Amino acid sequence: MKHCPRSFRRTALAAVTASVAALAFLAVPAHAQGKADVGNMIFDDIPSPDVQGVKGKNFKPKDWLEVEAGIKIPATNAEQKKAGFIDQVTVKWYVAFKNPEGKNFIKLTKTIIHINVPVDEEIFSSVYMSPSMLKRVTGKDKAGKGDVEAVGIEVLVNGEKVGQAAQKKPDKWWEAGSLSDQSDKFPLLNKDETPFAMAWWDRYAEIQKER
Repeated sequence: MKHCPRSFRRTALAAVTASVAALAFLAVPAHAQGKADVGNMIFDDIPSPDVQGVKGKNFKPKDWLEVEAGIKIPATNAEQKKAGFIDQVTVKWYVAFKNPEGKNFIKLTKTIIHINVPVDEEIFSSVYMSPSMLKRVTGKDKAGKGDVEAVGIEVLVNGEKVGQAAQKKPDKWWEAGSLSDQSDKFPLLNKDETPFAMAWWDRYAEIQKER
């Protein structure tokens, strides 16, 4: 048997190497978003504000329940680096309570679209439970963190999930098929849907208005 010339073997090896490199490149999305740094989810009881400058009324402020999380997302392309911002970041919130009408648990969801999100800078996203909703779902006049069975968050950019976190239950607990989604009956609210819309403005990411 004749041996192949060395030059032929080198050419064949180069062709195979190039093919492997091309396949590896195609396997990586061209605009893969960097992983978001999602901080701890913090609960806080916040009383309904007594707004000054309007006629006073006799009422006792009730507590809202807030959950917030800090989020930091790196830039992954030249456009984001140049602008210093990401156009849209979608945050999906999940909260679980015991089912007030039977056994097992109910799942409440809220999708919030944040806009003009700065890159490499911590911003906060939050979700709220009103006093009336809390009383209806727990049967208590004053409900709080202890009444929440689990909370979770997913962060997406351009439809791609770049971060998630969970508290009180393992990650992705919200994907369990046994959970009944009753968000229509017990709605979660974003900050702009609460009396706190104008409070702590620069702490929270801007929310896209519905059009």
